Amino acid sequence: MEVFNEAAYGDVNEEMLIDVCGYALSRMDVHPQAECSLHVVDPDIIAELHERWLDLPGPTDVMSFPMDELTPGSGRPDAAEPGPAMLGDIVLCPEFAEGQAARAGHSLDHELALLTVHGVLHLLGYDHVEPDEEREMFALQNEILADWYDDLADRGVRYQPKPSGPSAFPTASDREALDRVNADGTVPVIAEPAGTEKNRP
Repeated sequence: MEVFNEAAYGDVNEEMLIDVCGYALSRMDVHPQAECSLHVVDPDIIAELHERWLDLPGPTDVMSFPMDELTPGSGRPDAAEPGPAMLGDIVLCPEFAEGQAARAGHSLDHELALLTVHGVLHLLGYDHVEPDEEREMFALQNEILADWYDDLADRGVRYQPKPSGPSAFPTASDREALDRVNADGTVPVIAEPAGTEKNRP
């Protein structure tokens, strides 16, 4: 995993992002040599990607650009013989996420960890278009994120404290409610996946 930090916004704990991304991939039984890139960008960059690939205006918090050439044995958890692959790219916007973190009552680092897990699940084919898919994806996201904090404690590694507020491990409806209260409704709180290899930044 590599982090490409192109944002001019504050400090982003790149080591933490790699750790939570690696943990999520491991939990999903992805081959340990599978590759994933994390791009940390400013709002104007993610707004351009958001409009270009999803036809939605303005910046958002996270976008996923999965590869479209994965075959059995290439890194997906449902592959017959999981092996190494390039899974795709996750694009994070800390400046956008900072506002969400403040409204939810937890740190930016926790918000970025949550968004990274969300992005990983999109790379692996999870989605939240249908209600059943949405419930499954958010439940899995929260389980992985909570278990990651426990794993950090077991390893004696410390990043941000594990938050305990009601929005720390949100359902999809929690995030939608946060968006309705704090934004104009034109930008989704957590973006849909951007699709295929041709869409990678």
